[in-house]
Amino acid sequence: MLVLFETSAGYAIFKLLDEKKLQETKNLYADFESPEKAANVLKLTQFEKFEDTTQALAAATATVEGKISKPLKKLLKRLVDPDVQEKLLVADSTLGKAIKEKFSFDCICNSSVQDLMRVIRSQADSLLQIDEKELAAMRIGLAHSLSRYKLKFSPDKVDTMIVQAISLLDDLDKETNNYIMRCKEWYGWHFPELAKIIQDNIAFCKTVQRIGYRTTAVELDLSDILPSDVEAQVKEAAEISMGTEISEEDITNIRHLCAQVIEISDYRAQLFEYLKNRMMAVAPNLTVLVGELVGARLIAHAGSLLNLAKHPSSTVQILGAEKALFRAMKTKHDTPKYGLIYHASLVGQTSAKLKGKVSRMLAAKAALAIRVDALGED
Repeated sequence: MLVLFETSAGYAIFKLLDEKKLQETKNLYADFESPEKAANVLKLTQFEKFEDTTQALAAATATVEGKISKPLKKLLKRLVDPDVQEKLLVADSTLGKAIKEKFSFDCICNSSVQDLMRVIRSQADSLLQIDEKELAAMRIGLAHSLSRYKLKFSPDKVDTMIVQAISLLDDLDKETNNYIMRCKEWYGWHFPELAKIIQDNIAFCKTVQRIGYRTTAVELDLSDILPSDVEAQVKEAAEISMGTEISEEDITNIRHLCAQVIEISDYRAQLFEYLKNRMMAVAPNLTVLVGELVGARLIAHAGSLLNLAKHPSSTVQILGAEKALFRAMKTKHDTPKYGLIYHASLVGQTSAKLKGKVSRMLAAKAALAIRVDALGED
């Protein structure tokens, strides 16, 4: 019975001297306590060393995909004996199937084999007769190369940034709305007319932060925050306001809240710019068709750009309206014509009668654009 053991240095083939050891896995750890004991259980018969890190990386990626790499193929060809049906213990069942199809080995992969691999790993340096430090260096080098390979070729990694950014953008919008509502209610006790005069929320917060007590509004210059006509209305309303008096501590806390709203608003603008750049880099065709926000929400809803590319245009069209779809199917009513794609500018500009047709047409083109972005090469 042979054992195929994969290392960062190369492929090793061991001869299992006592096959009964595989059935008595409880005693395996005791048999591998020292290099001397391990040598009584296993004997190294073949070792195919990797020439360099590039070959090691190619072999590792082939193993992950369940394929037989060139060094492994070369090693197994030397072991094949047409007269003997040899059993081969492997750690990966997918790789075992590939070896069984290509060669005449009877591959075994079960929990007992996994336990055996674990104890071999603990004594790998002595069994392979390689220095422990050298083996550790090879292991680290291969791990770094494999990580770089996975990051480079995984399409899911880049669009994770988009999913996180659009989720954070929505959270910031909710938080800002709550803070502004609280701010208007709080300051409304002192100067209730201000919220009716200034419609823009950020301008409102900047004005409150600047004037503090309403009595100081007449003396202050607000031209850098408000238009001249609105500034005049604010100063006029401040003189005849029906609001109550509040303490210095109240004004301080209201100003802190306004500063928080302004800070969040500035960060949101910065985050939106980042999202625009990310979308143009990851999914430029989708961005041109539906816009940055709708495109990002579609990607976030599907989980990744690659997952979104797997959806047909009919699914892209109603993505985000799943509850309405299942409710309509349950009650046997008309199904929804659009989901997140409704917020695309092209659908928004269309008359109500044609919105369904335009969303269907846009979804068809968007589905093609998504596939080009996800699977196309530069």
